[in-house]
Amino acid sequence: MPRKANCWEFTKCGREPGGVNAEEFGVCLTSIHTQFNGINGGKNGGRVCWAISGTLCNGNIQGSMEEKQRYCMACSFYKKLLEEVKVEVSVCSL
Repeated sequence: MPRKANCWEFTKCGREPGGVNAEEFGVCLTSIHTQFNGINGGKNGGRVCWAISGTLCNGNIQGSMEEKQRYCMACSFYKKLLEEVKVEVSVCSL
């Protein structure tokens, strides 16, 4: 099975540890939240980014979960992940 992209890889934000924007903007919380490692096939919080408050998306700090959910529902990475999960669920149902 091919490795699944994490949000920072998909968006190319460069805020993962050692990323091109990590020093200037800081390391994104999704890339270091080890408690989420492996969920949805991602590294740390890389495939559950919508569940981690305080992330920086498209230059905007996402605060509370309520604020974040509105933004994440329109995110192309979130939509891609939902499609991947639908495919996995339908394959498992066969």
